[in-house]
Amino acid sequence: MPSGLMTPEPAVIRAVREVTPDTLLFQVDVERPAGAAPFDYLPGQFAELSVLGVGECPISITSTPTRPGLVEFAVREAGDVTRALHDLVAGDRLGLRGPLGNGFPLPALEGRSILFIAGGIGLAPLRGLINFVLDRRERFGAVDIVYGARSPELLCFDWEFETWAAAPDTALHLTVDAAAPGWDGEVGFVPAMVRRLGLEPADRVAVACGPPIMIKYVLDDLAAAGYGSDDVITTLELKMKCGVGKCGRCNIGPRYVCLDGPVFTLSQLERLPREY
Repeated sequence: MPSGLMTPEPAVIRAVREVTPDTLLFQVDVERPAGAAPFDYLPGQFAELSVLGVGECPISITSTPTRPGLVEFAVREAGDVTRALHDLVAGDRLGLRGPLGNGFPLPALEGRSILFIAGGIGLAPLRGLINFVLDRRERFGAVDIVYGARSPELLCFDWEFETWAAAPDTALHLTVDAAAPGWDGEVGFVPAMVRRLGLEPADRVAVACGPPIMIKYVLDDLAAAGYGSDDVITTLELKMKCGVGKCGRCNIGPRYVCLDGPVFTLSQLERLPREY
């Protein structure tokens, strides 16, 4: 393991944007020394963001390398470190270690249709892959994006929806758990919408990220619909801490989520102990 992965790099926040009432999008400029390699990453990887004197936490990269420049992180306030990050503004500095983990298997996705399935903040790691695919549209088949949240105001990245829906051979399916004033879209849970769409598994890959209970039902439904275990991809992130396989918090049998993931195929998960 390179020693540099344990040392945060300085990064400058260039802009902060509200995603939902409890989630902010940070656009970050990584300050690498002159002559150093740029911050290269793959959709699905993450970084450790830190605030001096408070600590650090793993956060998914939600931008795409097809759009070089600022790196984006969606941070939901959930503890001391994320609360400290929410106190930062444009022009402030933070620490960054990364990129870490593995990304989505891009070569295996090329030429295939893709069914994206996301719930709540689970759209954050998928957003980078969605925009990667749409920026390289000719390399992929049909794209369906199924996304839901508990309520309309908790739908993340709503400014992307119009662009995604207008992309060639792309369909966006939005839903919320319960009816709300002003919402005239679908009402219901994400797994139910996936079942209702009934998209055939032939030459299609499903990529899912969201709350564990949503993932459980989605994975069961995809298997019942005939999707092969190698054609279902998801992410595991909840127990990650150090990001480099040293603290042991994300250990599952012989694997470390931060090193061997956070992206896994269902076939890889089926070989792991069930207690995660």
